Amino acid sequence: MSTSILLFTRDLRVHDNPALAAACRAERVVPLFVLDDAIRGVPNRVRFLLESLAGLRDSLRAAGGDLLVRRGDPAAEVARLARATGADALHLADERSAYGTRRLAALRDLDLAVSAHPGVTVVPPGELTPVSGDHYRVFTPYWRAWDAARWRAEARAPKTVRLPDGLDAGPLPDLAELTSGPYSPDPAPGGERAGRARMKAWLRETADEYDRIHDDLAADRTSRLSPYIKFGCVSPLELARAVRGEKREEFRRQLAWRDFHHQVAAAFPALARRDYRPRERAWNRDDDALAAWRDGTTGVPIVDAGMRQLRREGYMHNRARLVTASFLTRNLNIDWRDGLRHFDAWLTDGDVADNAGNWQWVAGTGNNTRPGQVMNPLRQAARFDPGGVYVQRYVPELADLDARHVHRPWTLPDDRRRALDYPPPISGYRTPGEDE
Repeated sequence: MSTSILLFTRDLRVHDNPALAAACRAERVVPLFVLDDAIRGVPNRVRFLLESLAGLRDSLRAAGGDLLVRRGDPAAEVARLARATGADALHLADERSAYGTRRLAALRDLDLAVSAHPGVTVVPPGELTPVSGDHYRVFTPYWRAWDAARWRAEARAPKTVRLPDGLDAGPLPDLAELTSGPYSPDPAPGGERAGRARMKAWLRETADEYDRIHDDLAADRTSRLSPYIKFGCVSPLELARAVRGEKREEFRRQLAWRDFHHQVAAAFPALARRDYRPRERAWNRDDDALAAWRDGTTGVPIVDAGMRQLRREGYMHNRARLVTASFLTRNLNIDWRDGLRHFDAWLTDGDVADNAGNWQWVAGTGNNTRPGQVMNPLRQAARFDPGGVYVQRYVPELADLDARHVHRPWTLPDDRRRALDYPPPISGYRTPGEDE
């Protein structure tokens, strides 16, 4: 009787999961997730992961199967299960991060037929290449090729998952077993069910307006699907197909940006550590300014609101991500890697390729064709939060100010400003150069 092992990685779903569909062609399948102790657990992401694994286990059990959960080295755990079940094939998603590449190489050393399937991105890294070079360095030509590409067919969710007899699924660990540290009090719930519900509601109610409202900080009507895409609870391909059409082009571009960063990271694995395009630039080392930025106490309300949203929700509006990153790297001239590390410590949707790619884009060391671009935080605030609603949502000290002062509280009379218990702009704050 043929037996396959399916190693779930960043594809924690049953809908449109090519690796799962391929594994289920065998008479028996062993669905497996391995918690690798070598990976540092970020509290917000570990919590989301465990909720997603619980939902995945429920879905597989509904189809007659189960999800085996193990801790340790993925290759060692796969080898152990292969010996116990007589499995001769292994299926998993083709994930091109540096870690994913090392894991796949170790798995290929096993005495198994290993198949890596698409599913982490809409278009796999390396599938689209320019006439010269191994990857696209500029987004616009990549976008044209991406949008014109012929995408793979969606994979159907299996109706039945047959598990070999006698296997112990193993318990899901408690959150405290895997990580410790501060958590965001208002996180998004993890799992495919929550992700699909959010996707369907957003497509039905808001997607056609995305081009008009996606930068509106106060409205907060972006899809908020990023953590579900990061963990594979929602298929990026299924979502991309759902936003075909002129009205939804701007959101489709965002999915293309994600794929763009993934193909850059696959070609340049050091994206999170080294400048993609080195610049002659000396960074400031100002620990006090960096701490104020992290804590949301810079005295620049739009920046502080974004940083406080990050801690509260494990998420930040995309426009606020750009503004806060520009403030750190352009206004304070602090190394983008310091910002990247802080975002990585809190973001539920923290993804190496996207996080590093966006930080380098803002800092002028990445794929931005205008590397000198600066986002003036006050102009950004006036444009994307004109009534101050976003700031007042996350900076309660300013909740009673009118729109004239909410972005510039330091212009109030001294006695009123002191009563706010809100700091003046951080020492060294300046607004250099141009504004987007």
